[in-house]
Amino acid sequence: MKHVLILCAALAAGPVWADETEPQEAPDASSSLMEEGARLFFKGLQEEMAPALDGMRELAGQIGPKMQDFLMQMGPAMAGIVEQVEDWSSYHAPQMLENGDIILRKKTPEEMAAPEEDAADGVEL
Repeated sequence: MKHVLILCAALAAGPVWADETEPQEAPDASSSLMEEGARLFFKGLQEEMAPALDGMRELAGQIGPKMQDFLMQMGPAMAGIVEQVEDWSSYHAPQMLENGDIILRKKTPEEMAAPEEDAADGVEL
C-alpha cells in the first residue's frame, strides 16, 4: 500500500513540472553560462522524461487498484509469515511450481555452512 502511494505521489509531481512557466530564452546579464547550461539540461531532461512519466501514470492507474486489493487480502497473511520467520537467510528463494503453488524451502545445515567456508578463504587481490 505504501509503495502504491509513493508511486502515485511521484507520478502526480510530473504535472507540476509541466505547469511551470518557461523562463526567458536569452540569459540575462546576472546569470552565468553554468546556470544557463543547467537550465537547458533540465529542460531537455524534462522533455525526454515526459513520455515515460505518462506511461508510468497510465500503468499506475491500471495496477494501483489491483495492487490495493491484493494488499488488502494478502497483507495480514504476509504479516503472519514475517512474524514466524526469524532468519530469512536460512531459506532458499521462493519457487513457483507448475500448478501455481509457491514454496519456501529451508536450507540444509550443509547449505548454511557452505557460504561461511567460502568467506573464510578470503579474496586474493
